[in-house]
Amino acid sequence: MRITTSEALDLFKNAPLEDLCKMADAEKQRRHGDKVFWVNNRQINYTNVCVLHCKFCAFSRIKKDSPTAYDWDYQTIRNKAEEAIDIGARELHIVGGLHPDHPFTYYIDMLRDLRHEFPKVNLKAFTAVEICHFAKISGQTPEQIMATLKDAGLDALPGGGAEILRQEVRDKICPGKETGDEWLAVHRAAHKLDIPTNATMLFGHIESYEDRIDHMDRLRKLQDEAPGFFAFIPLVYHPEHNALHNIVPNMTSPEDILRTVAVSRLFLDNFPHIKAYWIQMGIETAMKALHAGASDLDGTIIEEKITHAAGAKVPVGLTPAKMQDLIREQGLTPVERDAKYETYP
Repeated sequence: MRITTSEALDLFKNAPLEDLCKMADAEKQRRHGDKVFWVNNRQINYTNVCVLHCKFCAFSRIKKDSPTAYDWDYQTIRNKAEEAIDIGARELHIVGGLHPDHPFTYYIDMLRDLRHEFPKVNLKAFTAVEICHFAKISGQTPEQIMATLKDAGLDALPGGGAEILRQEVRDKICPGKETGDEWLAVHRAAHKLDIPTNATMLFGHIESYEDRIDHMDRLRKLQDEAPGFFAFIPLVYHPEHNALHNIVPNMTSPEDILRTVAVSRLFLDNFPHIKAYWIQMGIETAMKALHAGASDLDGTIIEEKITHAAGAKVPVGLTPAKMQDLIREQGLTPVERDAKYETYP
C-alpha cells in the first residue's frame, strides 16, 4: 500500500535508522534481488560558462574571460567521447553551463556529429535547465527543442537541475533558474516524446524534511501521470567554494544521506531505481546505501568536474573492474547497463 506524505515525513523524523534501512532494503530486494546496476560511462561537462550563478554551485563561471573558464570545441568533445568508447563506455553523460554565445544549432550539431561517429553509444544529454535555455534562445517550445534533439540522436535526459522543486527554496538557492513547475513540464514533455529521464534532488542545504517530501511527492505524481523516470538520484550538497558556504558550511551527515535514500525508496514506489551516486555520497556511504534501498551505483564517469569544483574528495572516476569489485564486496551482484537500462552479461 502506498505510503502518504505524512507517513514519509514521520519516517524521516522518527524511524530508527537501522529499521528504516532494513525496510528500504527489503523493498529493493523485492524489486531487484541482490542486483546492483552500473554503467560504463563518461561525463562530458562541455563548458563551465553560465548565465546563471546558483548559490550552491562552485562549477559555473559568469565571465567568459575568467582564468578558470573553459568552453570545449567539438573536436575536444569528440576526443573525450572516443577515449571513453574505446574502453567500453556505453553512455555519454553530457551537461554544461548555459553559455551566452552558443546558438541552439551548436547543441544539435554536437549530438548529430556524435551520433554519426559513435552510433552505438547512448547520448544522455542536457538537463531541463539547458532545455529551457535552448527554448529561450531559439524562440521554440521545450517540446520542439527535445523533438529536434531526439532526431539528432538524444536518447535520454540526465535529470539534473531539479534541486528542490518548492519555489520558496529555489528562490533562495538558485534565483533566476527555471521554476520547479517548468522543470516538471520539461520532463512531462520528454516522457510524452518517449525520451526517458532521471530525476534529482539536491539536499543537505537550507531545505527541510517537508521540502524533500514535497519534492518527492511532485515526482511521484508526475510519474503516475506520464511515466518515464528510470531513477531518482539524491544529490548531496557540497559546501566548498560557493555562495551558500557561509550559511551551510558543512556537508550533511552519512545518517541523513542514508535516511534520504531509504525514504525515497519507500515513497517513490513508481520509480524503478534509486541511485547511490558515489561521487557525491562518497564511496563508503554509497556502499551503505546499497543496503538502504539503492539499486544503482551510477557509473565509471572518468572525468567529473561539477562536484569536484565544490570540494569532493573521491576520485574523478572509477574503472569498470573497481565498480564491480565494490558491488561484490557488499555481497551483491553487479549488472552492467546502459542509459536505457538495457543490461549486458
